[in-house]
Amino acid sequence: MQTNNVEQKIMNLLSMAQRANKLISGEFAVEKAIPTGKIKLLLVASDTSEAGKKQYNDMALNHKVPMYFVLTKDDLGQCIGKAHRAVAGVLDNGFSKALKELLNTMDKN
Repeated sequence: MQTNNVEQKIMNLLSMAQRANKLISGEFAVEKAIPTGKIKLLLVASDTSEAGKKQYNDMALNHKVPMYFVLTKDDLGQCIGKAHRAVAGVLDNGFSKALKELLNTMDKN
């Protein structure tokens, strides 16, 4: 799939966060980490099921974690060197801030 420039930058940042051990991914790991307050930003693949989207949205609201729908499961997994992933949690404030800035520019396009 061809990605636009902003999506590519998001994928690059996620890749760096993964290499820096500042990212967790996968349903079980993320669901376990959200209540602990470690996750600074939640990213959910845009092709996640509606039930999955609602589940993550409810969790994010309950624990006051910013959440965005971005990329596909394949793209999300590929950029972090894993099989397809429906969800990823950013553990670092710096990566979270940089990603939010990029994600907010996508919303305006």
